[in-house]
Amino acid sequence: MDRERILAREQEILGLEKAGCRKQLTRREVKESLVLVARVVFAFIGALLGYSGSLMLVDAGVLVGVMASGYLVGLFVFAGVLIGLLVGPPVVRGLMLGTKAATHFVLKTPTHELVGGIIGLVSGWVIALVISIPLLRIPVLGEYVPVVLGILLGYLGVVVGLRKTDEFSGVFSRSDRVRSSLKTGSEASPKILDTSVIIDGRIADITKSGFLEGDLIVPSFVLEELQHIADSSDVLKRNRGRRGLDILNRIQKEPYCSVRIIEDTYGELSEVDTKLVKLAKDIKGKVVTNDYNLNKVCELHGVPVLNINELANSVKPVVLPGEELKVHVIKDGKEQGQGVGYLDDGTMIVVDGGRRYIGQTVAVLVTSVLQTAAGRMIFAKPKGMERAL
Repeated sequence: MDRERILAREQEILGLEKAGCRKQLTRREVKESLVLVARVVFAFIGALLGYSGSLMLVDAGVLVGVMASGYLVGLFVFAGVLIGLLVGPPVVRGLMLGTKAATHFVLKTPTHELVGGIIGLVSGWVIALVISIPLLRIPVLGEYVPVVLGILLGYLGVVVGLRKTDEFSGVFSRSDRVRSSLKTGSEASPKILDTSVIIDGRIADITKSGFLEGDLIVPSFVLEELQHIADSSDVLKRNRGRRGLDILNRIQKEPYCSVRIIEDTYGELSEVDTKLVKLAKDIKGKVVTNDYNLNKVCELHGVPVLNINELANSVKPVVLPGEELKVHVIKDGKEQGQGVGYLDDGTMIVVDGGRRYIGQTVAVLVTSVLQTAAGRMIFAKPKGMERAL
């Protein structure tokens, strides 16, 4: 069996070699045929030119006294045939090379540039025709002026048409580009939701308020992670997962936004954060999250991020040092004598010397404000203590 396979393979190789040789022979035969035809055609043309030139000389009486007119005609015809046989093959080769180069140029040049070149050529010829009309009356030179102008202005028109095609098309399609830019500008990029922002729940209120435009994208791997958390044996995790599914169901049923689930799983990647970054790059979307680490990863990869915590910090009321607030002190702080309270938006206020006011609502004066990526913290002193100082 192995010997038969080897023999069959050798026969196949021999067949391919024979086919290649036949193809080379065919190309060679075609070239030889073209050369033969060129020689015959140019020999015929040379004979005609020699015959016509000899008749002109006979009519003019040149060389008539030197040799008979029949010998003169035969000599010129023979010279024309000989020149045609020698000149024919090089001319054909030059035409073939020129045709090949022209075909390569046409195929390589973009269509809009070819159209621009043709328009420029025709425009140059039209301008040359208009200019040459009054110049035809000039003696001697008037016959050659149209040809010279046609060559010069035609070449100039081709060059201008090829190089200025983009500018010309931009002039004629400016209104289309403006409309397309307006249309592109109005299209909002998709927003990709991660697991943490769905479980957080504030995304539902934000989308309902109309601050988020575009489709909300929920990847299938995020949905699987939510289901896994909802099926956890830990009660806290299970409640968080179910809350995330409820929030997602609530957003999907509302008419104020569009929710799409993408089935791309990116099985070659293991981390969910990496999959989110890859998906955002593929669909040119923005990642919506409240995860600080994911925020940093997206920034490193150049992916736009919408952080819910940053949005919440941005819309909180501005508090400046020296302002008076009322806060309910609920517990003691880390440092000795400190008390801790919270504003209505959840901002922590550390009251220096406020431990004695635990369980009371007291007026305080803001001393400083610390803004971090995790949130904002306000430091204050009781109003009475500030006056005492």
